[in-house]
Formats: sequence, structure tokens, C-alpha cells
Amino acid sequence: MGEKDIEQQHEDQLKGESAWSGVGRYLLHRAKPHLPPWVGMGAVGLAGGGANFLWEDSAWAGVGLTLSAGALTAATWWAGRGTSAQRRLHSAITVAAGAAWFTGAALSGPLTGPLPDLYLMGGTVTALSWNVRMVMRRNPDAVGESSDKGLLEKVGLARTKLGVAKVEANKVTVPYALPAGEATNADVSKSLPRIASALDVPTTAVRYRPDPDSARKGELVIVPNDMLKEIIWYPGPSAPGGSIAEPLVIGVYDDGRELRLTLPQAIHLLVMGVTGSGKTEAAMDVMVEVLTRRDVVVWLSDPKRGQDLGEAFGACDWVVTTQDGAAVMIEAFKAVIPARQLWLGQHSYRSWEPAAATRQDDAAHTCREDGTACGCPGMAYLIGWFEEAANTLRAVDDDAFTGIAQEARSAGASLVVSMQRASGYQISTDTRASLPSALCMGVDERDAGFALPSEVLDAGANPGAWGNKRPGYCYLVTAGIDEELWSTPSRTFRNNPVTLEWASREFAPVRMGVDEVTATAAATVAGQLYTDRQGPATAPATEGGPQRAAGTDDDDMTNGEPLVDPEDEEINPEADLPETTDAPMFGAPAGTTPDDPKAAMEEILRHFEANGQMVIQTKDVMEHCDRIGRSRPWVAAELGRLGREGRLVPAGGHKYRIVPALTSA
Repeated sequence: MGEKDIEQQHEDQLKGESAWSGVGRYLLHRAKPHLPPWVGMGAVGLAGGGANFLWEDSAWAGVGLTLSAGALTAATWWAGRGTSAQRRLHSAITVAAGAAWFTGAALSGPLTGPLPDLYLMGGTVTALSWNVRMVMRRNPDAVGESSDKGLLEKVGLARTKLGVAKVEANKVTVPYALPAGEATNADVSKSLPRIASALDVPTTAVRYRPDPDSARKGELVIVPNDMLKEIIWYPGPSAPGGSIAEPLVIGVYDDGRELRLTLPQAIHLLVMGVTGSGKTEAAMDVMVEVLTRRDVVVWLSDPKRGQDLGEAFGACDWVVTTQDGAAVMIEAFKAVIPARQLWLGQHSYRSWEPAAATRQDDAAHTCREDGTACGCPGMAYLIGWFEEAANTLRAVDDDAFTGIAQEARSAGASLVVSMQRASGYQISTDTRASLPSALCMGVDERDAGFALPSEVLDAGANPGAWGNKRPGYCYLVTAGIDEELWSTPSRTFRNNPVTLEWASREFAPVRMGVDEVTATAAATVAGQLYTDRQGPATAPATEGGPQRAAGTDDDDMTNGEPLVDPEDEEINPEADLPETTDAPMFGAPAGTTPDDPKAAMEEILRHFEANGQMVIQTKDVMEHCDRIGRSRPWVAAELGRLGREGRLVPAGGHKYRIVPALTSA
């Protein structure tokens, strides 16, 4: 019963019937709670008189009664160990006094010597002391104060007032108010481990929610039982064929709520966790959900070469498995951002939304100056997934993701950066600040401060307590969910590669291909490393399958696909073929000769491009020098020239990235 209910009951009693009969009933009703001490006093007196008839002047009875009195007092003290110190002491004194008087009365008689006076005075005082204690339990001036002063005093929060507790299944929420001018919410944060110790629960079971409008008020949340111990297997796609803008359901919170991640709201996601913390299965949960959506394209960098996510390779638009390939993918990602932003702006989108992924048949989103619908193919949401990103960052600048993270939001693109240790040694603070969302599994305690925001750790989040002992346990910090859930433990679904392979295969007809804008921008940076990639069909597609080209007739379609590629529609199949030429798509300008030093270097670069090697070192070029009779100084001079002309750009260390150069038309 709440404190307000108690006060209301007291008022109702005072305003009850005023007749003599009503007064009598009221007095009797009010006296009943105070009768037990007096009844006990009378029972001790009668028992002492009766025992005198049995054991008067008996030495053996004296020994037995004395030992019994001591044992009863000790038992009372032991039984009161779970109560307050005052109640324990009061109970022990009462039992000791009653037992001592009973022993004396049984041996010498209740009316002998001072026993009658001790009975009347001592018994009355003892009974009244319990009555006073009962009366003092009702204290209107202390409404809202702690119901367990002892516990709060132990943890350094004395004089804290607690409100009415809200009790739910496996969850207790208690409002608190710290004494004004004496403590702040920061003191509550520091006391959380001690509160957990006092309640004998894990440290992650106690957290708090500060009141944003007060420095001394908030709520304590206690979850006594760990409901995440039970493994829950991935139940299947949460929105099969839906948009990537819909939440991805990847697990459950400790109160049973779904763990939801919405990537367009999260913008960029940092996934971290030590070996054995369940990071791989969490990645599978996210990847499976992504691959079941219709309007998303994935670029995947996996230095582990498919050891964990290999079943998803066939569903990704572009996959690289080397450090150099990852470096090129990063540069390509940078290049597609302005191209995608331009397309979205031309079609009147302030940011990417699901409508941008469909054919642009709405006049409100047209790129034509006359205001009529343009019919342009849609643009899918782009995810750049960098698995084991620490491996990638060792090969490139540790600020490699910073520019992407700061600009990609408006371009309909997200980064997923996965690594075991998110620390200042692995990733720059600027890049970490640019990754606003985090899925944090168990980590080393020293890395917790870099993994999660300080306010989340202050609220009770403690991923360092898990390490690799609680696989799948995690905290999710992201936009789109209540901030109170940021410090709430959760657990991802158990998953396996079979599910990943199933999603890749079964939802292939649903997923869009990469749009022409993104593909063209990527090819200008990655060249043949991108154009010769192994991945799904790259023709743009929408919800029902491949995107139909503008101007095609139904007669030219077979199973929803055009019989002729759009770029080949103007070709006359009966015309003579043109003369052959050796000019590559990406190569040297027209007019060079094999004897030209520039042509010699271009020949070497074309060799690398043809093999998909877009990042080279000086030693790679030197391997071709003997064949063409060139020296190391010549190589150094040519690399310098190509760097000045923009054909090569530094890629970290002694490496250079080849920038494809389109041939003249």
C-alpha cells in the first residue's frame, strides 16, 4: 500500500461515525494492533505462576530454566539478523527480560521479593515500548523517504527519499530524490556497484535513469534475475521483402522487448567485442536481416576471406578480401558519396528514403526541368561493411573512415565497422566520434570507455563485466530507440552460416542491383577491381525484380527482363564490325608509342589493372623493369610524375593506388 493510501485511510478513520457506538468501535479497532505486547505480558505472568507449582525450590529446574532463557535470547538475536539493528536489539532485550522474570517466578514464586514490582513496572514499560514503536511507524513528515534506510546508508546515499516502487515481471523501478545540495546523480552512478552488492545481484542488474530536468532526481532500475541466459535462435526475417528503413530485429532485451536496429537512423554502426563474445553471430543477425530487404546494396570487406560471412558473398555487390582491396573500396566509397548526393538533390530528396529506391514516376521527384516525371531508375541504400576493420586500418590512415562517416548520411549510405578492440590505438578519436551508433558485446574493461558513451556507462552499462563469458550479451546505442534502453543489457539471436546462405539465395529475386550512378562513380576509382568483380547481377532492380528500362515494350521482355541490354539498343546486328583496336577502356591517352617512356609505364599500369591490382608498391613496378629495360631511377621519376598528374595517389606507407584514366572517345 502506498504512503498516500495510508494517509487517506487515517483521514477516513478520523472522519468516521461520531456516535458513542461509533467511537467505541473506532477505539477498539485502533487498540487491536497494540494489544499483542500486553497479551504477551499477561501470558508471561500466568505462565510464571503456574511454573512455580511445578518447580518451586528445584535446583535442577533452576539450571534448566536459566539455560533455556539464554538459548531463547540467543535464538531471538540470531533470528533478527535480517532486520534493522534497532529491531533486533529491542527484540532480544524483551525476550531476555521476560525469560529472566519467568525463571525467578518459577523458582521462588511470582509474589516473592521484587518480582511483583518488576512485573508491573518492567512489563508495562516493555509493552509500551512496542506500542510506541508501532505508532512511530506512521510518520507523515517522512513521506517519500527511503523504505530501507540501512541499505542506502551503507552505499553512501543516506537521507535519500524513495518514491512508490513500480513492480513488473523481473523488474523493479524506484523513483528517488537525493537530499538537496548534498548529492547529485553522479553519486548514484558511483554507488551502483555497491547497491548491486547489497542486493546480491550482478552489477549489470542495477542501473539508473537520471531525470534530465533535475540533478538530484531519477529512477533506480533493478532486474534481479538474468533472463538472457536462455539462448534464442534467430526466428526468421522480421520484415521479409521490406525496406531497409524498417527496423532490423536482431535479439531481445532483458525485459523481453525486441532488440531493434534501424540503419538509416543509426547512420553508421560500430560493432565490437573480444574473441568469444558473440560478435560474429551478431554480425550474422544484422547481415541476414539486411539481405532480406529489397532496397539495399552491400559492399563487404572481409580480411578473413569468408571464414564467417562467406555465405553472404554472392549477395553482396562487391567483396574484397585484402588490405589493398579494402583501401580501394574506401576510396570508392568516398567517390560515390558526392555522386549519390547529386542524384538525390536532382530528384528533390533531402535525404535517402524508400521512395528513392523505386522508379521515379512521381513528378515531385523528377530531374526534368519541365516538371514531368523522369522515370529514372531508383537508387538503393548503400552499406559499406568493413569486417575486422583493425586489419584494414593498419594498411591505411586511421582516419580513413572519418570523411565517409561525416558525409555519407545525406547520400543514403551507412558504414558498418566491426573490430575486436575499439581503442585509441586502433581507431582515431575523430573516426570514433563520427560513428554515432554502437553494438557493444563483451569487451576488455580498459576499452569500455572508448566503446560506449560516458553517460551510458554512468547509467550502469558495464560490458567489461562480460568479456567472453556471456556470448551474445550486448548493449545497443543508436538513434531511434529510447535512451533508457542504451544501458539495458540485451542478447543477440543465435545464428549460423546456413541461415546466411538461405537468405542470400532465397531473397536474390527481391534485392535491387546497384544503381548506375553508384557503379559509375565506383568504377572511376576502382577500375577493373570493381568492373570485373564477382557479385550479383548489377542491372538496377526494384521490389519485384530487375528494373525495367524506360521506353521498352512488353514484347521486348522475357520473365520481366529485357531481351537486349539498354546500351546495345542502337546497335545494328547486321552491320559490319569496326576495325579492332588495342586501346583499353582504362589506359594511356591515344597517340603514345611503345618506345615512349610514358607509354611504357602505362603498359605496366594496365597490366596491374587487368589483374585487378589497384594498389601497388615500388617493388611491384621494379619486377617489370628488366623486361622493358628500365632502371630504378626511371621508376622513381615516373612514379613521381604519375603522382603529380593524379594517375597515382598515396595509399599509406610506400603504396600507391592506381586511378583509372578513361581513354579518349
